[in-house]
Parts: sequence; structure tokens; C-alpha cells
Amino acid sequence: MQATDLPLIRAVSRPAVHPGGTWAVVSVTRPDLDADATVGQLWRVPLDSTEPAGEAKNPGAPKTSGKPRRLTRGHRDTAPRISPDGALVAFLRAQPQAAPQLWVLPLAGGEAVQVTDRTLGVSDFRWSPDSTRLAFLSREPEPGRYGSVEGIAPGAEAPRRITEWSWTRNGLGYHRDRPQHLFVIDVPDVAGEPVVQPAPTAQGECQPRPTVPEPRRVTTDDVDHSAIAFTPDGGSIGIIAEREQGPGQVALGIVRVLPLAVPAGGGSEVDLGTLAPQTIAFGPGGELYVVAQDLGPEGKDFVARNAALYVLSAWADPEPRRLTDPETQEVGGEPLPLADGGVLLTRAHRGTQHVVRVSDDGVTTQLTSGDVVVSEFDAAGGTLAVSYRDPRSYGDLGVVDLTAGGGLHRRTDFSAPLRATGLVTPTELTVAGRDGYPVHGWVAVPDPDKHGTGAHPTLLMIHGGPYASYGVDLFDETQVLADAGYAVVYCNPRGSAGYGQAHGRAIRQAMGTADLHDVLDFLDGAVAADERLDGSRVGVLGGSYGGYLTAWTVAHDHRFAGAIVERGFLDPDGFFGTSDIGSFFGLEYVGETPEQLVAQSPQAVAGQVRTPTLVMHSELDLRCPLSQAERYYSTLKRHGVETELVVFPGENHELSRAGRPRHRQQRFDVILDWWKRYLPVG
Repeated sequence: MQATDLPLIRAVSRPAVHPGGTWAVVSVTRPDLDADATVGQLWRVPLDSTEPAGEAKNPGAPKTSGKPRRLTRGHRDTAPRISPDGALVAFLRAQPQAAPQLWVLPLAGGEAVQVTDRTLGVSDFRWSPDSTRLAFLSREPEPGRYGSVEGIAPGAEAPRRITEWSWTRNGLGYHRDRPQHLFVIDVPDVAGEPVVQPAPTAQGECQPRPTVPEPRRVTTDDVDHSAIAFTPDGGSIGIIAEREQGPGQVALGIVRVLPLAVPAGGGSEVDLGTLAPQTIAFGPGGELYVVAQDLGPEGKDFVARNAALYVLSAWADPEPRRLTDPETQEVGGEPLPLADGGVLLTRAHRGTQHVVRVSDDGVTTQLTSGDVVVSEFDAAGGTLAVSYRDPRSYGDLGVVDLTAGGGLHRRTDFSAPLRATGLVTPTELTVAGRDGYPVHGWVAVPDPDKHGTGAHPTLLMIHGGPYASYGVDLFDETQVLADAGYAVVYCNPRGSAGYGQAHGRAIRQAMGTADLHDVLDFLDGAVAADERLDGSRVGVLGGSYGGYLTAWTVAHDHRFAGAIVERGFLDPDGFFGTSDIGSFFGLEYVGETPEQLVAQSPQAVAGQVRTPTLVMHSELDLRCPLSQAERYYSTLKRHGVETELVVFPGENHELSRAGRPRHRQQRFDVILDWWKRYLPVG
């Protein structure tokens, strides 16, 4: 795979399984270099391999050829969800340079019908149990801001008066003056007459008719809301409302249950004590399932704290009961309640992620296995469908065989064109570190048919987070570097996710200690284990926390021919008050005393760097602000280090994953050019 192959990357959304269970709808998106945007459409995928071609088992379902087929042709159609009655699929459609809106498509045939026309678009939605209403989340701009009043440009808006600890978010910008609210709207009659605009009369222009009805706003507090969940009877909606953030605290939330029969602002709060809810769902008997993180009594202890599943027998129950152990289980996703009790979730472990069933008595059963990363899932009609990635697929849809030990059966092959470009399959490796601690990771070696069998220059790649992880799935970064002739060594050192909380908390207020030893020991172990890796020609690179550890590494180890520090957390002292998470992240990860900051700051030891270092950052990065890179680069420059600063305009912290396609390609070009200069192949 090369940088020009980015358009062949297909990402597959959460599947929406039809109530009959024999087919599903997914969104398949891809970077498009010509459009310089991520584009995608909805696809219909048969799930029942025995379904005869041209014959549908579900009443009202379209006939099928037995192969996946495209349902829509919008610019970017995403997030499909099928109505409980199986008649419609709702989804988000974004036109070029426009915010996504909610649409519905009749599954028996016909054109999609627009449901919303929100100034700032729609971010999420859910069907009511009776299929007559849609609840959705949308940001409500303060009057005079964000295009809500024609003619007022951003530079002419009124000043912002800030009193909170947090006021910006990466990828969004200011958010306090455009809080995310919950709305409800009736489902349009897809068989009805379309809206016709009146023609001008002799007396002048006619007032145009609205093309979509106005939704009803359900929430009133001017805070962000998330995680929609209808009660089983459809009479109320559960929602998570953000709480005011205290000094040094993570942004918390509280679950509210809002009856739809009363005016906006009513409802009740669910008492979760010290828990910070992330997702919610109501079971068929009215039980409330909550995936939540226990941040301690002060709401600050977030470092490597896994979320756990809790259940309340009724939403007003004052005692949430924990069903999973956060010390050993890393569960996530939106709970999917089952008719016979319990829920489905995902659980991450050692670079994989699987679907698990958690019963109401706390028994966890894994339903998938092997080298896969299941991202999302849905179940209906006795069928469990999952969207997943594996070492040879960037994204596909599969069915889990619940009667034969959880085998996963592929139903799509969207990555076939990508595989045709030539992919390498990394080898799993565990290395005993200097203190005996096992360090788990992978090694990718270039294709011998293209680059021969000799020793290859080797790159140590470090992930972000730090409470994140590399996985077994196909990774474009690894593939592009290997295609260029580099062996790539990457691992999950202490501080990473997927190995239990103790592993993740090992670097709390001790960054650059055990994690530094782990990545270097893994590099040494990989070189010793494989003669195809040239330990005398090595480079190091990483982004975010990986940028931190790269900068820290080259200040303490001078073996590397070159380094790339991307979107790095480089100056903990300057992070506070500038990053969107600066009010709490650094305080918990590196501490707050001057001595602690200096002891763990790459900026403080930048004068020790001798390695040629490329500093790469995004102009609109609010997670690790551009000033982190500018100061670090300037310090390297002052000390005579060969260095270069590359800044991508208009991009944020997510450039490498979700930036403009052309910028993503150009980023790879910059990276490969740097290695060509300082660590050439052959």
C-alpha cells in the first residue's frame, strides 16, 4: 500500500440488522482525493447465506442478488438505523461543504426523504419503539453566531465571556455557545406529496414553505447532551447531560430521564454517585444499563480507569449494581439489551476487540474470537452482525454463529482492492524487558519480492493515548512504511490499554520511565529475533503521546538516525490552560508541582537532543495546541539540531485518521521524504 492508495481504504459503520435477521444496512466510507473529502453511501448486505438469489424472506424487503449492493448515492451517507417495524432506514446525509442532516429511506423502494434542516447539522439519532418518531442530537447556536444570522461573519460576532474550566474541544472549537440538545420529530410520510414551493404572484414574492417540519426541543439546560435511549414504552427518553466541570476534574455527566408527554425541562435525574456515564440503554423490563467510569469521589482519577457495565433494576433505583470488573475487563460501546436479559458489549484485550454478552448476574461470555477488532454490532431476528477489522481488512461485515462457538463469517470483502496493492502481515512478538516485564507488540517486514531479503532499516513506531493501543488489525501507517522498504516495530508499553488497569496506571506521574524502557527493549528484542531488521539503522516516530515519547526518547538515547514528533504533548507546563483537556490531563498524568513537570517534560530536555527531528503538527489542533510544537521546534533550532516544522492548515488533532484526503496523502509524502533523507532504504 502506498499513500496514493488511500482511496482504497473502506471503513464500515455499525450494521443495522433488519428485524427478520437475514440482511443488514451499513455505511461504507472512503477518502476521495478528487473530492478532497470523505465520501460514502449505504449498502444492503445479505446475512443469511442460504437466502436464494432474487428471493427475500422478510415481508416488504427488497429482492436481493445475494451480494452486497449500494442503496444510496449521496455524497456522504452514514450511521444507518432501521426502524423497529422494518419499513424505513434512517441515516445522516452530508452534502459537500454542509453539515449532516437526518434522512429516511423506504426499504420497499423509493427516494430518500429529508427529515431535518438544522443550521449546525445532526450528530446522532434513535428510533422510537413504535417507529413513529425520531429523537436526535443537534447543536443549537447562540443567536448571532455560527451563521444563525445572515450577514454576521465569524469575525463580527460578539465577544465570548468565559467562566468555565473548559470552553473548546478539538475538532469543534468553542462549544459553550452552541450546546448539543435533544430534539424529537415525527417521521415524515414517505408516500405523501412532496413539498411544492408557491410561484410568485402579481403582488410580489410568496413566502416559501418550509421543506421540513420544526422539531421539538426536549432538553433545556445549555450544556452538551449525548447518548439517546428510549424507554421500552417510548414515553420517555434517557439522555446524558454534562455537568459543570470543577478544578482539575474530567468533564462529568448525569443521566436524565425525560418524559415526552410533559413540557421540555421536566424529567428526573438518575443518581449514579461518583460514576461518569458514557453510554446508556433500557432493557425490555425497564432496567437501565449504564457503561460508566468511576473517577473517584473528586472526579479526577481518570488515568487508565476502565469503564464498567452497571445496571439499575429501574431507572429510579438509587443503587447501581456493577456487572463487570474494570480492573481486568475493558468494556465499551453502547449496550444492546437482549430479550432474555443481559446486554452485548465490546471488550478490548491485547490488541483485539470482541463482542461479549454480560448477563444480569455478571457472567461475561465472549462471542467472537481470533485476531479481529470488532468495532460495532447489532442483533435482530436471532442474527448477530458485526463490523470488524482484521490483519487483511480495513473494514468488513460479518455474522457471528451463536450456535457453533461464536465463529465469525465474513459477508463482505470491501478491502479486496486494497489487498491487491500488496500488503504485509505483521508478526506478533513478546519481549522480556530489562526488568522481566513482558512487552507485547508486532513487527512488520517489507515484502521480499519488492525489497529483497537483506537487513532493512527499522522504525520504532509509538502509539498515542497513552491509554490506547496498537492492534492486530490492518493499519495504513504500517503498510505505507513497509511498502517503502522499512521494517516497522510497534508495541503496547506500560501505560497502554487492553492489558488491565495496573498496566495502564504504571506511568501515572512517571511518564518517560517504564514506557521508555519498554519501547526500547522491544526494539532491541525485535532486532535480535529477526535478522531482517538492521539494528544499526533505526528511526523513531509517534503522534500525540507517541510524539511525547519520541521526543523524550531522542533526548535520552542517541542511536537514532532520525525522528518524527507529530502532534506531540511536549510541554506539560504550557499544556494547562491551552489544551481542551489541559485543565485535568497533565495534573493526573505528570502531576502539578514544578519539579514533577520538569522531570517528565520533553521541552525541558530538548537541549539534549542530537537526532535530526521533524516536528509535524496541525494548525487547529486543540488537543495538543500548535504552541507545543512551535516552542519545541524553536528550542531544537536554537541548539543546532537539524530540524523542520511542518504545519497543516485547517486540520486538527485527527489529521492522520480523519483529515482531508489530500492532506493525509501529503502527510505520508512528508514522512517518507524525511526518512529518505535521514534513513534511506538500500
